[in-house]
Amino acid sequence: MLLKIILGLAVVIIAFLVVAAMRPSSFRIERSATIAAPAPEIFARVDDLHAFQEWSPWAKLDPNCQTSFDGPPAGKGAAYSWSGNSKVGQGRMTVVESRPSDLIRMKLEFLKPFPGTNSVEFAFKPEADRTLVTWTMTGQYTFIPKAIGMIINMDQMIGKSFDEGLANLKTLSEQRPAGGVVTSR
Repeated sequence: MLLKIILGLAVVIIAFLVVAAMRPSSFRIERSATIAAPAPEIFARVDDLHAFQEWSPWAKLDPNCQTSFDGPPAGKGAAYSWSGNSKVGQGRMTVVESRPSDLIRMKLEFLKPFPGTNSVEFAFKPEADRTLVTWTMTGQYTFIPKAIGMIINMDQMIGKSFDEGLANLKTLSEQRPAGGVVTSR
């Protein structure tokens, strides 16, 4: 009887590992929000990584998170590093492309809890007196995230944070007039 239980458990584990290994190796998570503010104002809040902390959905998860900034204050080459609790982990975000009021691309490097490198993009599309902001993250899955993805829906989990961040960005951008970006340098 015990042998049958052990064999059954082994079959379930092997099946789980095979299915996890066959999952797609790449991912794309994307969320959008329409904000009643001009693209240049919203762009400034994203392009300046100091201002990014005002609306980031992760900033409030660890008030004791250690942060540092490198490079220029905004635009290409601006970088932000963090090391925090298990909710925020450790990593670095660097602006690799910055086209005013149009597009920002970032390299996102996670060191903990799992190492990985992803691409992040913010696109800004003016629509009359509003701006459509689209936040996208793409990357490659290694085996462990593939296996975790069988239990936890990563698109929903990360997407929820993106939705929260975009809602924070919307609130800030719609409350303050253009040029009212407050940064802590």
